[in-house]
Amino acid sequence: MSDYLLAIDQGTTSSRAIVFSAQGLPVARAQQEFKQYFPQDGWVEHDGEEIWRSTLEVCRQALAQSGLPASQIAAIGITNQRETTLVWDALTGAPIHPAIVWQDRRTADYCAALKAAGFEAMVSAKTGLLIDPYFSGTKLRWILDNVAGARERAARGELRFGTVDSFLLWRLTGGKSHKTDATNASRTLLFNIHTQQWDAELLELLEIPASLLPQVLDCAAEFGTCAAELLGAPIPVLGMAGDQQAALIGQACFQPGMVKSTYGTGCFMIQNTGASPVSSKNRLLTTVGYRLDGQVTYAVEGSIFVAGAAVQWLRDGIKLISHASDTEALAEQTGDTCGVYLVPAFTGLGAPYWDPKARGAIFGLTRDTGIKEIVTAGLQSVCYQTRDLLEAMRQDGAAAPSALRVDGGMVVNNWLMQFLADILGVPVERPEVTETTALGVAYLAGLKAGIYRDLAEIAGHWQRQQRFEPRMADAQRGKLYRGWLNAVQRVRSEG
Repeated sequence: MSDYLLAIDQGTTSSRAIVFSAQGLPVARAQQEFKQYFPQDGWVEHDGEEIWRSTLEVCRQALAQSGLPASQIAAIGITNQRETTLVWDALTGAPIHPAIVWQDRRTADYCAALKAAGFEAMVSAKTGLLIDPYFSGTKLRWILDNVAGARERAARGELRFGTVDSFLLWRLTGGKSHKTDATNASRTLLFNIHTQQWDAELLELLEIPASLLPQVLDCAAEFGTCAAELLGAPIPVLGMAGDQQAALIGQACFQPGMVKSTYGTGCFMIQNTGASPVSSKNRLLTTVGYRLDGQVTYAVEGSIFVAGAAVQWLRDGIKLISHASDTEALAEQTGDTCGVYLVPAFTGLGAPYWDPKARGAIFGLTRDTGIKEIVTAGLQSVCYQTRDLLEAMRQDGAAAPSALRVDGGMVVNNWLMQFLADILGVPVERPEVTETTALGVAYLAGLKAGIYRDLAEIAGHWQRQQRFEPRMADAQRGKLYRGWLNAVQRVRSEG
């Protein structure tokens, strides 16, 4: 039996495919960016066909680069940008509307009306989520209400809904599999995380026909088989998880209390809470960490909308830098006490504030403020926002983690990782393989394929590349963080 695994990592700005060995090491990879569409203020869309084409192309490229025939791939795992919403024709697979991206805010008024009508407590009790445009359910309702004939077609069973994982699975299997996993289902506002079922009361509230919905499976399960003509041989799809939960698995955070934080477009911190869901009193999300053999492991999550996107803005928006990698040298010149705070609330503030009307700002500018101070403040904002999440977890009763495991594109920046450890007062651990999102679903597929016996064997593959120990004095840490809290208060819509 082959020990190689193909991970599809379909993200917000690019599609990636990585071939992994059984030891969890990348053998070959391919990546392709695709276009972002902003048709109106606060709207963000993707072309579903472009998502599919780019995904298929990177799978073919990664296989070609590996030198392995498709017959040597034991299984495929799929991980994805989570709440992004697609509706497609059940016969042709063609989307009836562009994908509405997780960042999209078009349903803000509808969400506000639901909250004003008193529904948030019920929704939160069932789903672990807040009523917010971030999640899939209100996006799906919007498509049904705004695409001509969509509701009638849905009633006739002619349409299918899915997050990106389901859409890719449908395409890979030639329309034979309409399935998702429990982690992606848990981000829709339609799934009861306690019963592990689509919830009739939630479907009625959002006016969603049940016929649209995919079947929900464990994260390691028989999702279907990739059609032979696509990659050269039939390959079973045996693993699936939303990107942040996949990273939790890739970081081997299998014990309650373990925490990982991923730094990509946004930042997402997830803490494993074990077999029981923990309800946050500080506006963190309760979610499914993973589900294996029918057993749910729950997690608490904090979502930051802008992390790497702040560096993108510094580069592309106001053109202070030419390359993201320039930030490290500039921050090293500046140090950590420049007194400038950048609050990157470009699309509002995520956890623990959940303030969609907040807007970004820079505070503390003086005559000697220059490019390097503003760039450094951009990096520091990522760390301060992480501290916000950790403080919320502490206030919910969680013990401080013995270490924070980090991944994502930003973690190659050593200055950033050291400042993160300093402002948190917690050691930060960077793994050997930072492609932990793709690695997580490769592990899930390998688990179902029999390559790995259990989670303990998977945990044995995790290796630390570097550990950053806090070295900042408590007084300085407190002073810097108080300055951040003051800056945040000044951009709050009710501040």
